[in-house]
Amino acid sequence: MLTSRTRAWRDGGRLVEIGGHRIFLREKDGGGPPLIFLHGYPSSSYDWSRVLELLPGRAVCFDFLGFGLSDKPRDQVYSLHAQADLAVEIARRFVGEELFLVAHDMGTSVATELLARDLEGRLGLRLRGVLLLNGSMILERANLTISQKLLRGRLGPLVALVSNRFIFRAQFARIFSPQHPLTREECDDQWSLLEWNRGHRILDRLTVYLHERVRFAPRWHGALRDWKGALELAWGMRDPVATPAVLAGVLELRPRAKVTKFDELGHYPQVEDPAAIATVVTRLRRPEG
Repeated sequence: MLTSRTRAWRDGGRLVEIGGHRIFLREKDGGGPPLIFLHGYPSSSYDWSRVLELLPGRAVCFDFLGFGLSDKPRDQVYSLHAQADLAVEIARRFVGEELFLVAHDMGTSVATELLARDLEGRLGLRLRGVLLLNGSMILERANLTISQKLLRGRLGPLVALVSNRFIFRAQFARIFSPQHPLTREECDDQWSLLEWNRGHRILDRLTVYLHERVRFAPRWHGALRDWKGALELAWGMRDPVATPAVLAGVLELRPRAKVTKFDELGHYPQVEDPAAIATVVTRLRRPEG
């Protein structure tokens, strides 16, 4: 059951059909170049809700297939390539305009696939700048949670079958910083969107992206290294998953990337301190300011 806050979030958006599936979309009107937000695992576009409240101008966020308020088919292969296709379809409303991409966690791998397509000349979008937040893009340097390790293995279907609010809270709370702990309200919101349409029962299927991060590492690491646009990083340095070692690995690939470090934030900086992230996003879109 959705909370009052996630119901309000749902009611402020809409479902659009893409590829035969209903995808939840939330839009914000205004001027300036559009922003497209990509969320992480196992959450949804709701992660960006408080950041969007603080930003002027146009913005779009959506729930990937299998997440949040979007459809959650049981027989789907939840490939990051398919999620990238979805992001492109969402962004087509801005064809011809310069746009900016903001991505977190799993969304950073979707972003790097889009960068790879741009390098190949087949993206079809004018992508001007990208901001990446706390994603395990260099997987061998990340420290996966116990749940992630189990879900990506042979026991994955069983772990998904027994998942519940108590287990979720215990695991999810660990990736927030001590200075900005997970609140009960935020946990309830996140669980309600994960549980919506029984999404918690396909967690093992949603975790396939971790295997793809290994399989397509040369492609996506190459995109981080070679993409010609403006790429920035914003990182919660108390993140126990996408650790500072992951950030160091990304900077080895792209040493000139601009980095904003948040020493007291964890894996979800946009939830822990939305005002700080809104400031970085505003600067990305208006670098002259």
